[in-house]
Amino acid sequence: MRFSTKAIHVGQDPDPATGATIVPIYQTSTYTQTRVGEHKGFDYSRSINPTRLALERQLASLEGARYGSAFASGMAATSAVLGLLSAGDHVVVSDDLYGGTYRLFTRVLQRYGLDFDYVDMTDLAAVRVALKPTTKLFWVETPTNPLLKLVDIAAIASLRRADQVVVVDNTFATPYFQQPLALGAQIVVHSTTKYIGGHSDVVGGVAITDDERLHEQIRFLQNSAGGVPGPHDAWLTMRGAKTLALRMREHTHNAQLVAEYLSARSDVARVYYPGLPSHPQYELAIRQMSGFGGMLSFELEGPPARALDFAARLQYFSLAESLGGVESLICHPGRMTHGSIPQAERERRGITDGLLRLSVGIEDIADLLDDLRQALEATVGTRDSGLPSPV
Repeated sequence: MRFSTKAIHVGQDPDPATGATIVPIYQTSTYTQTRVGEHKGFDYSRSINPTRLALERQLASLEGARYGSAFASGMAATSAVLGLLSAGDHVVVSDDLYGGTYRLFTRVLQRYGLDFDYVDMTDLAAVRVALKPTTKLFWVETPTNPLLKLVDIAAIASLRRADQVVVVDNTFATPYFQQPLALGAQIVVHSTTKYIGGHSDVVGGVAITDDERLHEQIRFLQNSAGGVPGPHDAWLTMRGAKTLALRMREHTHNAQLVAEYLSARSDVARVYYPGLPSHPQYELAIRQMSGFGGMLSFELEGPPARALDFAARLQYFSLAESLGGVESLICHPGRMTHGSIPQAERERRGITDGLLRLSVGIEDIADLLDDLRQALEATVGTRDSGLPSPV
């Protein structure tokens, strides 16, 4: 069974009670038992719910895996995966990563005795140097957020010992364009809020694995902590995932043309997009991914204030947090998605005050290019008035 067929059929058999073609929203917290311990596989919806179970099977199949565990957000999924560790365990982390993940690791999990080292994972020698006897987990984002670096998943997996786990946040690429488990990772995490849901109307997350032991541990944490999606959220996410392949083809088509347009302009200093031959890991992108995705970042020529002026002038790119919806979005990472990272650390990583990130939607590409053009032309003369610190 191929990708688009899995998205529409796996976990989504007709309802046995009514024959309903679409999985119902099982809006129930509990289930009637015939006798104590005798039930139809469902006892309490924190533990298991038919709508959520259908979503978990659907998403696991898209990553070529047997097991999926759905959560109420991407951060809840991340928290559960890190719950596999114990105090004193060490984690090697991609140094360019989502600000919320950095916040969880540094301001929450470090207090519980976990040890984190942030490494440029495009440099395998640096990854080797970072390894410790206590290293238990590699946390990989690829492409990274927001600088679109690519990490060689197979190369990272070749470094792991039997007692170590490689986790890949596959949110930017989606399972349509990248299959981390096939490249040697043990766990894949998604914020299903993004491309999998695809319509900016539901928040969710998922952790996927083909390892039964890891699945049982994640499932235990899912039930124990209870950070699960409600059945309506699960249903919305499952509906969105059905059209993932169609949407991703259009996202990457539009993003490629936007990246090429921005790269050709003299008033754009730099464009970060893996589909450009100028990207440092372009050859890896061709080898590891089947498409380049809908995300790109860029820096404008001129003072940092121009970036804020530019973002405010766009009509079809909404200035908003998040990504991966059918509509185009723009954000200023330093003041929005990555504002929880201290400024000095952001700048060290290359997240400047002039950096902007685009989630390129599936609108007509001519309209998107016209919108970018008018905002660029309107801000050519922006002067530097200084940027106040993010709140």
